[in-house]
Amino acid sequence: MEATDIPLPAGLADLAFDNAFVRQLPGDPSDAAGTRQVHGALWSAVSPEPVSAPRLLAYSPDVAGLLGLGDADVRSAAFVHVFAGNALLPGMQPYAGNYGGHQFGHWAGQLGDGRAITLGEVATPAHGRQELQLKGAGRTPYSRTADGRAVLRSSLREYLCSEAMHHLGVPTTRALSLVATGDDVLRDMFYDGHPAYEPGAVVCRVAPSFIRFGHFELPASRGDTALLERLLRFCIARDFPQFHDAGPAAWGDWFGEVCARTAHLVAEWQRVGFVHGVLNTDNMSILGLTIDYGPYGWMGPFDPGFTPNTTDREGRRYRYGWQPRVAAWNLSRLAGALSPLIDANVLQAGLDGYGRALVEALRGNAARKLGLRDADAAALQMLEAFESLMQRARLDMTLGWRALSTPDATSVPARELFAEAAYDAALLDAEAAALDDWLRALGRQVRSEAMDADARIARMRAANPLYLPRNHLAHEAIEAATRGDMGVLGRLMQVLRMPYTEQPGAGGLAARPPDWAFDTPGCSTLSCSS
Repeated sequence: MEATDIPLPAGLADLAFDNAFVRQLPGDPSDAAGTRQVHGALWSAVSPEPVSAPRLLAYSPDVAGLLGLGDADVRSAAFVHVFAGNALLPGMQPYAGNYGGHQFGHWAGQLGDGRAITLGEVATPAHGRQELQLKGAGRTPYSRTADGRAVLRSSLREYLCSEAMHHLGVPTTRALSLVATGDDVLRDMFYDGHPAYEPGAVVCRVAPSFIRFGHFELPASRGDTALLERLLRFCIARDFPQFHDAGPAAWGDWFGEVCARTAHLVAEWQRVGFVHGVLNTDNMSILGLTIDYGPYGWMGPFDPGFTPNTTDREGRRYRYGWQPRVAAWNLSRLAGALSPLIDANVLQAGLDGYGRALVEALRGNAARKLGLRDADAAALQMLEAFESLMQRARLDMTLGWRALSTPDATSVPARELFAEAAYDAALLDAEAAALDDWLRALGRQVRSEAMDADARIARMRAANPLYLPRNHLAHEAIEAATRGDMGVLGRLMQVLRMPYTEQPGAGGLAARPPDWAFDTPGCSTLSCSS
């Protein structure tokens, strides 16, 4: 594939690539077609496969600005061709990463980027290094039996949620663009023998690094300690420079930082009611970012057992209530991979630090969500008591917390306060007395702390979002986009830029999901193909 010969607007022409990953780490010596096991290498050179009729559907002005691109750059013909996979910019060196992972608790061996192709690393003057990665751009040596493509449905969901999570304040990869390919893709959404053709699309995701836990696990599983050490030294030098100068003596501190970032990430998921859906180790970012938006979901009625992933419905390994412990288990797998290089006691100290950092983050979130001054065990206990009551009363998690974030909430009868959050009025009635008791207890605690009332409510509203990219809203945007109407997605994205602020005319986007949302495929039920 040649660099585009279409005239480049200034912003695209000025992108400076510094592709350290492929320059400093060993690559696949083979350029043979087809899938294969790749040993002794962390990447394979591969070019995106061209598509027939690329068309820009949406883009994030924020992410474009991060890269130094303006509206004219993004709306150019060159941009569409590059970010559909039809052309390369000068300096791009596309590749697919080689990594392994534990999937649903079992070692899966080599996995790799089966439908993701990194175009290169942009060195931005103001925002550091940013990797550009196309998802759905064609086959790689790691595609196994798949076609390397993605459909509009899954691509739009990733584009939407990536940007929404950023504005919620949750660490995440970003999304630059969503491009229709003009080609249909055959997909069996629920792996039940009913494949259908769907419109194809490519999303460009952006992050300082796409290194995953599984990048370390694969060479460790093969006994390739030399490659493991090269990767570790590279990762620290490029992505954690604060630990670089100290050399191997700081590797334990680096692992502790990875654990702490992971704890913060998981606590943020719990705060906003996000369920990743497939927390395999190959879906865990070394930077502590939310990565790989597949069968994710958002809490409706509060339920610690909720998982949106049909593949996980039986065991519910990745349910909301288990996300903190699954992250700890995944970190322990990373520790095992690093054990040839880092002392076991040092690694255990990092894992112990995860537990402490998680508790601290959860207590902090409890205090913010409840509007309390002290982030202590009592605040966390009060939060857990409210969650239990929400579950018994079948209250919407987001609307329940938002109702609590109103002036005088502790003096309003529960039947009135939580009416809009209730999915079942009878269950709310049954728990009203217990909720009233809890509200009175919260009121006593608030009065004892004597916090400024306006400051307290502002603090609560900054921790309890009103607008989320719930699955039924994503479903509506997908249905409209399939018809050629991108306005639904555009309006939704605009509201989600300010998820904590009530916006005129956007009340419908904050309401409980409608009844149809609970039995619509691709909305209430999702798979790893979603």
